[in-house]
Amino acid sequence: MTESRRVSVVTGGGRGIGRAIAELLQASGDRVFVFERDAAAVAELGSSSRNGLVALQVDVSSEDDVERALREVTMRAGALDVLVNNAGIADPRVPDLEKLSLERWRQILDTNLTGMFLCTKHALPLLRKSKRAAIVNLASTRAIQSEPNTEAYAASKGGIVALSHALALSLGPTVRVNAVSPGWIDTSGKPESLRPIDHAQHPVGRVGKPEDVAALVEYLVSDAAGFVTGQNFIIDGGMTRKMIYAE
Repeated sequence: MTESRRVSVVTGGGRGIGRAIAELLQASGDRVFVFERDAAAVAELGSSSRNGLVALQVDVSSEDDVERALREVTMRAGALDVLVNNAGIADPRVPDLEKLSLERWRQILDTNLTGMFLCTKHALPLLRKSKRAAIVNLASTRAIQSEPNTEAYAASKGGIVALSHALALSLGPTVRVNAVSPGWIDTSGKPESLRPIDHAQHPVGRVGKPEDVAALVEYLVSDAAGFVTGQNFIIDGGMTRKMIYAE
């Protein structure tokens, strides 16, 4: 008997890493629902010819939005097998700590971390019915290393790593949960703007591409990764392993 077509949700799937993940899962045969806050990205996805991909405008920090979007998934597909929590505010820099407003702190945490909690919470009734349920949460190497003035972003990404292994224990064995922590991934669409020194910082010899992350996510949600849960996978071209000394 042929297994039914898998249903996946990718949050923040309108651009960059999320877009690459959504397109790869679609190419692999999944029916993909993209949750995206940016109206222009939603319109672009909706107007293009993409068999099996539905784009919905969703702010993952809004519980009402998340519940509405998952009702739409239920109505259209009646099932959910994969949740990729990718949506987040990508800019890690904030003002000096003394100037960082509580509003901005909460905005970053609400989108990057609380949004994952909300999507997971409200997706669970569908995921629990699947026999191949998997969640992948997009964290960052900022969870384990930092630059100055990145407190809110680093805190959110560290929280994602901890949330992921906590969920793996709470939801297993029904749902597998893993985190992926990308390093420097060029989402500019202008690789020619990168300098030789940018590539040279990576032991693999180049800056990462969204497709690199998508390939790892595709593996983690597949049956081939059935023995993998509760882990954080760093995908950074070896950059966090490289010791750097000032000359």
